Amino acid sequence: MKARVEKIFRRLDPQPDALILANAVDPHLDQTFFYVFDVPSGLFEGSVAVAHPDGRLDVLSSPLEAESARAAAKRDPSVTVHVVARGDETDQTVKKLVGSSTNLALDYRELTHEWFARLDKLLPQAKWVDGSNAIRGARVTKDAGEIEKLRRAAEIGSEVGREIPSILRAGMTETELAAEMEFRMNRHGANGRSFSTIVAFGAHGAEPHYQPSASALASGDSIVCDFGAYYQRYASDITRSYHFGRRDDELKKVHETVEAAQRAALDAVRPGVPGKEIHLAAERVIDASPWKGRLIHGVGHSIGLVVHDGWGYGPQVDDPLEEGMAITVEPGIYLPGKGGVRIEDDIVVTRDGFEFLTTAPRGYIEVPA
Repeated sequence: MKARVEKIFRRLDPQPDALILANAVDPHLDQTFFYVFDVPSGLFEGSVAVAHPDGRLDVLSSPLEAESARAAAKRDPSVTVHVVARGDETDQTVKKLVGSSTNLALDYRELTHEWFARLDKLLPQAKWVDGSNAIRGARVTKDAGEIEKLRRAAEIGSEVGREIPSILRAGMTETELAAEMEFRMNRHGANGRSFSTIVAFGAHGAEPHYQPSASALASGDSIVCDFGAYYQRYASDITRSYHFGRRDDELKKVHETVEAAQRAALDAVRPGVPGKEIHLAAERVIDASPWKGRLIHGVGHSIGLVVHDGWGYGPQVDDPLEEGMAITVEPGIYLPGKGGVRIEDDIVVTRDGFEFLTTAPRGYIEVPA
């Protein structure tokens, strides 16, 4: 935990006297709180972390999570836990920890307006600094412990991806399949889904962020399944596309084109390469096919404590890949009124290229009706 705090402060210029991270109520929790305080369970609503340039971390916890907080703090002597029972105790403890410091950083991207107003009143001497870019820069590359959790989350998603063909049956609804997938992720060890599961049958597959409905599976339908697991707060994100029953020759060729686009993108992955080059490698393959222009989104994003973890790449992103980045590579082709195909994998950027985290089969899978 000390190393993560120091990693953030190395990116803060000029360096503030402290960084304050404050949680509201779920879902308005600052995931950077859980980045600097590596505690595997608990909501920590209303909790505050005060991080210091030397790596020390003060965590204010309610009695609800006191045991989890103390257990986590035992793993790192730089962490001190303060159990506070009421809001006024929280305020006074923050004030004591900050003292007369004036230059104080906040996570502008995650802090609620209510918390800002509260802190601004509590610490009238404060000159607020936006620490969100430094935080994003620190979180976008992962340490070994984070990668191991991401790998486990990806293994869970991959296992379900392998099982989906055996689940499919005529007449089942999109919501039924989504529920079965989420149950199986939990059975394989997930702490829950990392985002709302997408299951799209037939023409619905042409909408990348589709919400499952009561539509029933029929022979000849293409299927897009986009899903992910949480494992000890870390997310996976995997998409696999299938075909049920009677073959559609065009969609088979679409699938093969998307596979080729993903391979081209992956071949471009290495440290120092601008993010846009990964996108453009996939886009060139698709635009050379009969489905030019049907890639309608960026080809990937970072993953971590949330499924979209602060960084994404598309055709205009110059930010370079860095060793230790965990990202998705997810080209797709979408045909309104007919269906779509997307293939998405989680990878970690390595010194010479990348390592797959997700391992479910990527090829065209035709499931008998």
